[in-house]
Amino acid sequence: MELSLPIGVVRDWRSSDARSLVLHANDRRIWVNLRDRFPHPYTLADAQSFLTTAATMSPLTFFAIAIDSEAVGGIGYTLHQDVERISAEIGYWLGTAFWGRGIMTSALTEVTRYAFERHADLRRIYAVPYAWSDASMRVLQKAGYRLEGRMRQSAIKDGKVTDQLMYAVLREEVPVRSKEESISSSL
Repeated sequence: MELSLPIGVVRDWRSSDARSLVLHANDRRIWVNLRDRFPHPYTLADAQSFLTTAATMSPLTFFAIAIDSEAVGGIGYTLHQDVERISAEIGYWLGTAFWGRGIMTSALTEVTRYAFERHADLRRIYAVPYAWSDASMRVLQKAGYRLEGRMRQSAIKDGKVTDQLMYAVLREEVPVRSKEESISSSL
């Protein structure tokens, strides 16, 4: 899979991304905004383990954000099961050297559309940024996600109890790609 962005692409992870992944993921400023399963420090062993997991997923739902063929971030969604099988949670990160360029907003917009196109039963995609993550909230808003609520004292990160905000977008709120756009994005 490869989705073109104004700057870079979203594509499948490759085993050759390990060193780049460590370079960009091993940053406390990234870790503090992600779930604890995203390790810090981020080692080569962590990268190799993640890349093995990403390569064996079915369906593939974790992707690299690449600029000039270098993986500089990640984006992915988790499809839910049981009664929530019509929902998915999306998450993302980007190396700090690339912050503030609109890359994540573009990646989130394209991957959201891709997820709805690939999963016919999917009705809703959501994200739950920590209350301190103003940049993530701006990205979600720019990508068309709506604030649905605040989950008070719902998480603990870095030893601090924090609120999370619930942002979501519904299938009918995402513009459909033309057939030509769909064909070019899947090449």
